[in-house]
Amino acid sequence: MNIHEYQAKELFEKFGVASPQGKVAGTAAEAGQAARDIGGTGLVVKAQVHAGGRGKGTFTNGFKGGVHLVDTAEQARDLAGKMLGQILVTHQTGPEGKLVSKVLIAKSVDIKKEYYFAVLFDRAGSRHSIIASTEGGMNIEEVAEKTPEKIIKEPVHPTLGLQSYQCRKIAAALGLRGPLMNQAVKLFTAVYNMYLKCDCSLIEINPLAVTTDGQLVALDAKFNFDDNALYRQKDVSAMRDKTEEDPREVAASEFGLNYIGLDGNIACLVNGAGLAMATMDIIKHYGGDPANFLDVGGGASKEQVTAAFKIILSDKKVKGILVNIFGGIMDCNIVATGIVAAANEVGLSLPLVVRLEGNNVEAGKKTLAESGLAISTASDLTDAAKKIVAAIRG
Repeated sequence: MNIHEYQAKELFEKFGVASPQGKVAGTAAEAGQAARDIGGTGLVVKAQVHAGGRGKGTFTNGFKGGVHLVDTAEQARDLAGKMLGQILVTHQTGPEGKLVSKVLIAKSVDIKKEYYFAVLFDRAGSRHSIIASTEGGMNIEEVAEKTPEKIIKEPVHPTLGLQSYQCRKIAAALGLRGPLMNQAVKLFTAVYNMYLKCDCSLIEINPLAVTTDGQLVALDAKFNFDDNALYRQKDVSAMRDKTEEDPREVAASEFGLNYIGLDGNIACLVNGAGLAMATMDIIKHYGGDPANFLDVGGGASKEQVTAAFKIILSDKKVKGILVNIFGGIMDCNIVATGIVAAANEVGLSLPLVVRLEGNNVEAGKKTLAESGLAISTASDLTDAAKKIVAAIRG
């Protein structure tokens, strides 16, 4: 789950992370009032979408840039009017772009130096870690590739947590001394506490900036949350903006399904993430292109299978469907019943290849055979992949 920049600022304020004052607005009038509330000159108006590259983006109405500096409330209002309700296209959104429904009005700052700071879970080391760099504002992967010596890594002890001496060590490595070191220790500690208490898997502050008046502030941040812990993070869950997500992925999440849309034309319905990956691989091996990753889990119900079929068929690029089920906990007949129910409900006309194996497989095959539907069964995964690729080729 992602959150908007203005929502990140709300979390910063809650946990005491220094950040420039800002307010969110959903209309041009609200933007003008927010600018007056913040006061002074030197404000920034920023389109709120889940994508990077906003400053260099272009709106479909021809207006350039999703980030602009202004000096008056009237300018903020006028700029917001040109952004709100418009589609912003950046290098990360793709040509379809993203609808801007909110803008952030924030106090701009004069930057003296930019840094990178992140807290994340290091799977290789099996512990939380701090990553920092003097090369703020840049893609951290690019920094790691070209100048790895500029990457600072500090593992955090799993029971002791982040210690003050570690914060001072990181600050010193970044060249933050004197009053800036004290600010850094406070900010690093606050970010780490926020990371733990919000069940984050990543907090990336880029840039972390030192201003010309000697303040250390977080200017922008990216948050990733542990989806498995969202049940106990009600405030964080409430920040979810479903309009920013693929509608199919939203629908899948409501039924406890794992779905990721891809660019191909062969839909996959599989139980188990590893089996789903193998299914996509073998489709590619035989010359096809998978349209999605869809894992219905190890114990899906008839209702979940029916919902999965409907989600698959909502993708207009899909020309054929491959169902690959290995029943361990899963009952193959439940899958077969769901397939038949969904196919009858939506009037399925696409080629459908089904490979069932495992728990109650004979009953599942009987349900498919007696359904009266044009279903092609497969003896194994290789056979299934060959049949679906051949089917969509005519």
